[in-house]
Amino acid sequence: MQNNKYAKLFEPMKIGKMHLKNRLVMSPMGTFTPQQDGTESEEGMKYYEERARGGIGMIIVGSSFLNEMTAQGGYTLGLDNNRALPKATVLCERVKRWGTKICLSMGPGTGRNGMPGIGERVPISASEVPSFYDPNLICRALTVEEIHELLDLWVQASQFAVNAGFDAIEVHAHSGYLIDQFMSPIWNKRTDQYGGSLENRLRFPVEIVQTIRKTVGPDMPILFRIALDHKFPGGRTVEDSMPLLEGLEKAGVDAFDVDANAYESLDYVFPTAYLGEACMAYVCEEARKHVSVPIMNSGNHSPETALELINSGNCDFAMFGRQAIADPQFPNKLMENRREDIRPCIICNEECIGRIWGRFTQLSCAVNPKVGFETYMKVEKTENPKNIVVIGGGPGGLEAAYTSALKGHKVTLYEKNDKLGGVLGVIATAPFKKRIRELIAWYERQLDKLGVSVKLNTEIKPDDPVLEAADRIFVATGSLPIELPIKGIHCENVVGVIDAHKNGVKGDKIVVCGGGSSGCDIALELALEGKDVTIIEMLDDLAQDAMAVNKFSIMRLLGEYNVNILTNSKVVEIDCDGATIKKKDGSTEKILGDTIITAFGQESNTAMPDAMRQKYNTKTTVIGDAEKVSKASNAIRTGFYAAMSVE
Repeated sequence: MQNNKYAKLFEPMKIGKMHLKNRLVMSPMGTFTPQQDGTESEEGMKYYEERARGGIGMIIVGSSFLNEMTAQGGYTLGLDNNRALPKATVLCERVKRWGTKICLSMGPGTGRNGMPGIGERVPISASEVPSFYDPNLICRALTVEEIHELLDLWVQASQFAVNAGFDAIEVHAHSGYLIDQFMSPIWNKRTDQYGGSLENRLRFPVEIVQTIRKTVGPDMPILFRIALDHKFPGGRTVEDSMPLLEGLEKAGVDAFDVDANAYESLDYVFPTAYLGEACMAYVCEEARKHVSVPIMNSGNHSPETALELINSGNCDFAMFGRQAIADPQFPNKLMENRREDIRPCIICNEECIGRIWGRFTQLSCAVNPKVGFETYMKVEKTENPKNIVVIGGGPGGLEAAYTSALKGHKVTLYEKNDKLGGVLGVIATAPFKKRIRELIAWYERQLDKLGVSVKLNTEIKPDDPVLEAADRIFVATGSLPIELPIKGIHCENVVGVIDAHKNGVKGDKIVVCGGGSSGCDIALELALEGKDVTIIEMLDDLAQDAMAVNKFSIMRLLGEYNVNILTNSKVVEIDCDGATIKKKDGSTEKILGDTIITAFGQESNTAMPDAMRQKYNTKTTVIGDAEKVSKASNAIRTGFYAAMSVE
């Protein structure tokens, strides 16, 4: 790997007696691919195998729970019976055939973080503390007898891991889950041998490690996943966590998977784009001073932040979660010095976590629609190339052109503006939208490599001869800003949110009319620049169109940067020095501002789609916002499906 700046990431490493081919590890992420009886599905096995084929050193399978009652969550491998064993064995073999190690993450459940009504009706915990989801519901404290029964389940689960052929076991003890609740004074109020002193609070996790070791023997590595910083008042700090690491290493832990989060700091459990890259790397420096076993770390890493962290000596393995979802081949591409070909994860949470939370179904990916469907969505070269015209260079058009070209079709993309990316590209101006800018640049490079003819500054009309000659036409003309009939909306000091991103804004006092995701994002971006920003929203809450974890980040940061928020307020008039609002109680107020930004949402640009359906119905497919205004993930998915439908 001479002249490869990422060579350090591909050094062979050991955890205990286990050899890994490189320092890249796939983080444990729930997939919802196991079936209801606890057996892994073909979709799940293919998903993991694709990541192994991509060159990752070790895959930690999304955490499984000891039994159904302790889980209080979604579908995982069934560790409490042998029904799941044959398919788990197949999973291990399919991963290991690529030289990748496979580790089983498992834990006794979410405890107070469990969703009420799933598993035990009343969540269990170390003590009688409030449930996270319903503070009025007090958790049931486990009895000593029940703790010992859980240890018996660890014997069964550990033997399952051995029999299936897993290379290692990881104890899932972070995010304020049940084991974390025993370790943390804020949740552990016990007065028996499992509470009070550090030794007592460590007793349950130490007994778990000892139980696993007794079951699996001396050679199978035991990893321990722990949040070193809970990041909320009263939670455990990095300093508080160091004695825990020392005690757990003495108990026999072979490596620590360290991060920073709890459900009270939810956006760190599923780190958002607003947190930036390497957002939890800071915990490693202190941890390195207290343990001698390998340290692993995750949290929005890029190849560059991973390399920086490894080179610092504070960490031994860089963990990638959603990046491994977005591009399973990213390790091989790095090893082959093809950094520019890695499709970036945009850290949007929409189709991975969002699909699981919102639809209670298996994960996928906003930028890689094949995820979860690898068995059915193979992109194969056509034997009958077609002449394909793509109208519009937003995310839907870019994906349609990219996948069509991969399949071997002749593709021409027409974009009426001077840049690709559409609205998504225009609004990607904030520091927290870095990955979106990278995604647009990635598409540009791939289209160039695939020989796609890109025609910028070219607007196609329905009577254009290129349409007559095309075999298939993909219309991706996007959306237009919604304009409301508000008095004064055409004043010189009023700009639409897209133009605000494109051209900037004048003055230091800014009023944003509309508190959806786009309004909140521009408000936060301007507040980061030091401007005095007010958001006006007619509904009773902001960012209602945002995925829940992203909203958590948005609202916290808007507060930290002192953005003024006026909900239940309707803009009724705008003039040269501000906007007048009507409140829920009927009263009015003038909100002063140098610039007024309108962010009332988007509507489909239907003129071209309607004309094309009328003239070329049999060969036209409308994709993205031109069909239905939605997130970039939907535009990319519909672009992918449009291309895949052309054989």
